[in-house]
Amino acid sequence: MRAKHPKIGGLLHALTDEPQSTTAWEAGAAGEERLGSRLNAAASETCRVLHDRRMPGSRANIDHLAVTATGVYVIDAKRYKGRPTLRVEGGLLRQRVERLMVGGRDCTKLVDGVLKQVEVVRGIVGDDVPLHGVLCFVDADWPLIGGAFATRDVQVMWPKRLVASVRAEGPLGAGAVGRVHHVLAESLRPA
Repeated sequence: MRAKHPKIGGLLHALTDEPQSTTAWEAGAAGEERLGSRLNAAASETCRVLHDRRMPGSRANIDHLAVTATGVYVIDAKRYKGRPTLRVEGGLLRQRVERLMVGGRDCTKLVDGVLKQVEVVRGIVGDDVPLHGVLCFVDADWPLIGGAFATRDVQVMWPKRLVASVRAEGPLGAGAVGRVHHVLAESLRPA
């Protein structure tokens, strides 16, 4: 607040009931709940969902896990404004660097967070189960056509596209989905 309004930021901060971090957390939690409801509606014998799971040895959590016929989706829900885009720099003469931009802000650190969560899940389920890291932007400004992309093996998409992905048919049957779901539920306790 002080950075946005240098002259009156201190006054605005003093007059505001809740700190910005609390407001941001509440907005994020509302986005997680909305996405969780959509995932619950997609649940079936071949799509089982876990929400808000603690990562072992950490205060961090995994927002959503969807165990499906196509593998396990490790989902980080974000309620950011602006259009998610992929900025690619470098290539032939320089090292290629991909940056996740949302509304002009560099949000590449979010990709790193999902990759850490995917590695935790890989340590539990092993290499035989396909894993899909997903950043799902709930209130972002998505274009009418296209828009979803991947960066460093993390898919970036909106809720409707995610639900279609978790409902897709794949090689894992209901028995395998149930077993993987059980292992994850036992290994990753609710946050």
